[in-house]
Amino acid sequence: MKTITFKTAGIFCIMGLLALSLRGFSQETKLTRQEMREVRKAQLAENFRILDSLLNAKSFVLEADFLANKYGDRIVVTPNLNFIKLDKQTGILQTGSNSGFGYNGVGGVTAEGTVGGWRVFKDKKRMNYTVQFSLLTNIGNYDVSMLVSADASARATITGLGPGKLTWEGHLETVGNSRVFKGRNTIG
Repeated sequence: MKTITFKTAGIFCIMGLLALSLRGFSQETKLTRQEMREVRKAQLAENFRILDSLLNAKSFVLEADFLANKYGDRIVVTPNLNFIKLDKQTGILQTGSNSGFGYNGVGGVTAEGTVGGWRVFKDKKRMNYTVQFSLLTNIGNYDVSMLVSADASARATITGLGPGKLTWEGHLETVGNSRVFKGRNTIG
């Protein structure tokens, strides 16, 4: 009985010493606020460089977390059903919901077409990009204006021939990393 108690006490002593040594080590590696800012700034600069190649390749997906109408009313949406996808010269605009009722089979509208009028503006001071292009689809022509920040957050405003507009707010992904589900094309 005494040997079990002695062994248990020994194990607890060893664990206590290990905990103290780990605690002392963690204090040495703690970064100051200034160092954290510098690390964050370096990460944003690297992301800004990567975004440049991603946007110029015209191969990305904006997965929307929110949709907003022309009055600014925002709703939370499913990112894998609400997206803007560009792959070279083709583009897809899609809205959807989990209900599944809609023109495209996923509760919304899908417009697929060709990309035209591609322009990219780089703002090095603010570390963001403005991308403008048009999308010619079978259900209409759409003008897209997208603001992309260095942290890969993006906001795209879509206008058509009508008076309304729709805004996708979310994050940018590469086509390979995106997990979007495309519904049937809407027939106009």
